[in-house]
Amino acid sequence: MTRFSRLAIALWLFAASAFASEKYLFVWAGDQSRNNPDFLTVINFDERSAGYGSVVKTVLLSGAGATGNEPHHVGLSEDGKVLATGGLLSVLKGQPEIFFFDVSNPTNTRFLSSLDAPLSSITDDFEPLAGGGFLVTMMGGAQGHAPGRVVELNRDLRIVAEHPANPPDDGFNPHGISIRPSMNLMVTSDFICPTSTLHAMPGGLDLRGGVRVWDLKRREILRTVPIPGAGGTIDVKLIPNDAQGRAYTAGMVDDKLYLIDTRRGAATPVFDFKSIADGGWPQLMRMTRDGRRLFITLNQAGKVVMFDTSKPTSPKVLIVLDLGPNSGPHYLRLTDDEKRLVISDYFLNEDSAGKVHAEGDHKIHVAKVTRDSLSLDRKFQLDFNTAFASGPARPHGLAFK
Repeated sequence: MTRFSRLAIALWLFAASAFASEKYLFVWAGDQSRNNPDFLTVINFDERSAGYGSVVKTVLLSGAGATGNEPHHVGLSEDGKVLATGGLLSVLKGQPEIFFFDVSNPTNTRFLSSLDAPLSSITDDFEPLAGGGFLVTMMGGAQGHAPGRVVELNRDLRIVAEHPANPPDDGFNPHGISIRPSMNLMVTSDFICPTSTLHAMPGGLDLRGGVRVWDLKRREILRTVPIPGAGGTIDVKLIPNDAQGRAYTAGMVDDKLYLIDTRRGAATPVFDFKSIADGGWPQLMRMTRDGRRLFITLNQAGKVVMFDTSKPTSPKVLIVLDLGPNSGPHYLRLTDDEKRLVISDYFLNEDSAGKVHAEGDHKIHVAKVTRDSLSLDRKFQLDFNTAFASGPARPHGLAFK
C-alpha cells in the first residue's frame, strides 16, 4: 500500500468518525401528573441494535425542586460531555431553572447541578459556545414579565452575565436563538410574554413578533426586525453559508415563513403555511449544515415540513410528513450525519395554572432523511405514555451522542 493510499484511508476514517451515527438519544421529560420527579432518559439509538428504541437509563431529579419544572429545551456542550436542560415553569415553585447532566458516558449519565439566574426566568433554548459554556434564552425577567435576557454560562457552568446590560423595553421575550461566529452574528426571536399565559393574569396571550439582531462578540443588540401580526415568532435560524447573513423565522398565528435580512432589518414573507394547513402553528426549525434544507414542525396540524432552501427567497416544499391528528409535533433535531430527524410530540400544557393546553400524543418519532424526502422509521417505537412505570410523561428536548 502506497503512502498516499494510507493517507487517503486515514482521512476517510477521520471523516467517517466525525459524523458517525449516534448511538444514544437523550430525552428531557416531565411527569404528566407533576407528582413524580422530572427526568432525563437515555434511549438506545443504535439502528443495528436489537434494543433500538428502548430505555437504557433514566435519571430522576431529586430534592425539593424535582417536580413540576415543565422540562423544555436542551443543549449539548461543544465537547459532548454536558447536557444543559431547562425548566420552563420552575419559577412558579421558586425552584432552580437550569439543570446540568454529565453525559460523557451515556450509560452512566448522572445529574450534576442546577442554578437560577437572578435577573431572568422561564428558561428556553440553549446555544453551545466554542470552548465550553452556553448562551441561554430566558423569556422573562425575574418575575416572568418583560424584559427577558440571554444568560451566558462559562465552561464551569457558572453565570458570566445576563445580556444585554440594558434590555429593550418593547417586549423583549427571547425564545429562539441562532449564532454564526464567523460573521459575529447572533439572532433571537421574541415569542410571548410568559406571565400572560397564566390564569392569574387577565386577558389573552400577549404574543410577540420580531427578531433581534446582535453583535455576538459584544453581546449587544444592533437592531430589531419587527413583524407585526406574526402572532408569536417562536424560533429563528440563521442560514448556514449564506453570505448575506439572512435567517428564517415563522409566525405561529399568521402561518407565514419569513426571510430575515439581518443587515437591513427587514422581514419578507416567503411562504404561506395555509397552503398546507390553516392554523397549523409553525414552530421549531432545523437546517442542514449546507443551508439547503429546512425542517419545521406544524404543531396543531400534526405535520413536519421539509423545504428546499437552496434559493432562500423562494423555499420549495419537498415533502410534508403527516404524524396524524392531535399528534402535536414540536421539538425536533437532526443527527450529525443528517440522515435522521427526531421529533417529540409535546409542546406545553400548563394544566390548571394557565391558558396553554397543547398536549400532543407524547410519542417520539424518527424520520429517515434523504436529499428530497422524509419517511418514518417504523422500527423505532417510543411512547412516553407507556414507557415508564411512573405513568405518562411529556417528552420535550432531544439530544444525541
